[in-house]
Amino acid sequence: MFAIVTDSSANLDYKALSLENITVAPFSYSMNGEEHSCPPVNGFDGAAYYDAMRNGAVVVTSQVTPHVFKEKMTPLLQKGLDVLFVGMSSGISGSYSSAEAAAKELREQYPERNIRLVDTLSASLGEGLLVLRAVELQRQGLDINGVADALLAERYAMDQVFTVGDIRYLGRTGRISNVKAFIGSALDIRPILKGDDEGKIVCCAKVRGRKAALKALADMYDEHAVEPENQVIGIAHCDCMDDVRYLETLLRRNRPPKDIMTVCFEPVTGSHVGPDTVALFFMGSDRNI
Repeated sequence: MFAIVTDSSANLDYKALSLENITVAPFSYSMNGEEHSCPPVNGFDGAAYYDAMRNGAVVVTSQVTPHVFKEKMTPLLQKGLDVLFVGMSSGISGSYSSAEAAAKELREQYPERNIRLVDTLSASLGEGLLVLRAVELQRQGLDINGVADALLAERYAMDQVFTVGDIRYLGRTGRISNVKAFIGSALDIRPILKGDDEGKIVCCAKVRGRKAALKALADMYDEHAVEPENQVIGIAHCDCMDDVRYLETLLRRNRPPKDIMTVCFEPVTGSHVGPDTVALFFMGSDRNI
């Protein structure tokens, strides 16, 4: 028997996760100096949060510490359960290293237990959909090693592409490695960004105008999605539902997916990509978009 642990970057509803006995380790952040722990997705007022950012609110984020991971994993190990951790990309956060540090200590304390870690190389629903995949594989009867190995292989097929309202948020926090390659917003040039094979954010294309950027996301899906009719794909946004509806229409036009899961970006990841970001997550053949 094994338990699944993830972090709040997975952008999944805590209540739904608790029904699956999934434990969540929360990131934390401060807004204008006031400290917060990431709230449940259904308790997060995304409109108010991103509007505050548009009006100049200063957000500082903190990764999950080894101590928090130990607090979340220890009770599970004490119950005699093995632990599978499915976490945010190590390419954009030090949180995964915190999980590794916690696991090292816990393996010494509970040598009879198996602790497996999966770096999803993704964030938001790129991570969250892989958490749900772990649940599916667990239900099918795979043991912890079978599930972990499957996720480690499938993570390279999780395409994550997005466009932002203002590239400066990513540049300000160092979350994009080739920000200097971006032209800028003077001519309404919009970046198309993706997660690469190291889980880092890179700019892969530029288009003129917001609608063209959303169409570019849909075009990537049309070209690269594998058997979309059997997929639940994901859209995460930072308070821009009109753009989400437009993108959903485009996605259903040519190769409609089985379903679309739409969420507002949780506050920590959302603070790095910024208001008006729209991100699309789906399984492709690889990440060579």
